[in-house]
Amino acid sequence: MVESAAGDSVAREPVEAVVFDVGGVLIDWDPRHLYRKLFDDAEAMERFLSEVCTQSWNEQVDVGRPTAEITEELSREHPDKRPLIESYYARFSEMIAGPIDGSVTILERLHRHGLPLFVLSNFSAEIFPPTRRRFSFFERFAGFVISGSEGIKKPDRRIYELLIRRFGLRPSRTLFIDDRADNAEAARNAGWQALHFHSPAQLARDLAALGLPVPSPAH
Repeated sequence: MVESAAGDSVAREPVEAVVFDVGGVLIDWDPRHLYRKLFDDAEAMERFLSEVCTQSWNEQVDVGRPTAEITEELSREHPDKRPLIESYYARFSEMIAGPIDGSVTILERLHRHGLPLFVLSNFSAEIFPPTRRRFSFFERFAGFVISGSEGIKKPDRRIYELLIRRFGLRPSRTLFIDDRADNAEAARNAGWQALHFHSPAQLARDLAALGLPVPSPAH
């Protein structure tokens, strides 16, 4: 079910700024894009990603821990898998298949319409800069809040409040787009409008329902 921006029982204010998550919304990030190259056995790859280089392990860099530090810690725990563990951050760019084109098309349309655009992302402070340089669409953003640089990550309410303060926005007129339902809900709890991203086509429909410009036909 498509989630509304702010809940049907609440009168929505006009959107003055749009805040995007990055992974899963603007770029196709998945460790499997890399590890399919390193494993011949799909089941073995899935075990590795669920038991060794887990999502919770990776999330440590989202609050500022150095990639080298957590890589070494995990490699000592699993010495037989050291080369695979070291590949995680050494070859991080290979986990990004490319942009999610339909989302970037929407982003460009919002930019041309003159809406201020911002990024709020759980991302390593070390890895985000080269990722930002890789994709030219990041030039459309007026500001960035990257969790690894702040030491707090979504869905912690403080990171939403930090972005609002830093860029002088009004929460009730700020729209957040994230592919994780808990992060979108946290934005609503902080007084924002929010959309849970499922696909570019669904995002275009939701934005149109809010009166925002979207490409036609929607991608």
